[in-house]
Amino acid sequence: MQGKYSDVFNRMVKKGVFPHQFAFTLLIPLRNIFLSPRKLIQRLELKENYNVLEVGPGPGYFSAQVAKAIPHGTLTLTDIQKEMLDFAEKRLAKKKISNVEYHLCNGVDFPFESNKFDVIYMVTVLGEVENKEQYIKEFFRLLRPNGILSISEQAGDADKMSVDEIKDLLSGSGFELAKLYGTENNFTINFRKI
Repeated sequence: MQGKYSDVFNRMVKKGVFPHQFAFTLLIPLRNIFLSPRKLIQRLELKENYNVLEVGPGPGYFSAQVAKAIPHGTLTLTDIQKEMLDFAEKRLAKKKISNVEYHLCNGVDFPFESNKFDVIYMVTVLGEVENKEQYIKEFFRLLRPNGILSISEQAGDADKMSVDEIKDLLSGSGFELAKLYGTENNFTINFRKI
């Protein structure tokens, strides 16, 4: 593939930030084979009044169902690509979901007060993050005591991290392993802020 889209296509299939131009591919229902929104919600152990942060929501594949699971709480979506946030906002507005906030982030820190969130989750995102250690420090700051940091990875993602890589990254960070769901190829690993 040549021309102006070759770089975008290469970013889609190789390591790095997933290009917003291919956001529609993240909405294909075939994703449910690996991780459905319903299964993710079970793994997040959400309560109706939780404040939840989704990092890197893309077009909001999981966002609508998570927002519905916390009707008395708030889902905050953060992404480094404004186009992804715009896509997700338009999609959730069509579904008349209003307990969602949208924030463009800078890839280094997050503009929220400490101890704000009950749960922070990301699906196939952590491997794309350049400043992983900084993000983990920020997640610790943002989570309430006993809050959950949930990281899901899926087979086929060029940036997929292994369970051991994630455990190593979080060792000594103030988080303890709470639960591991799935298999080595497709998993969700939850850590609790201690």
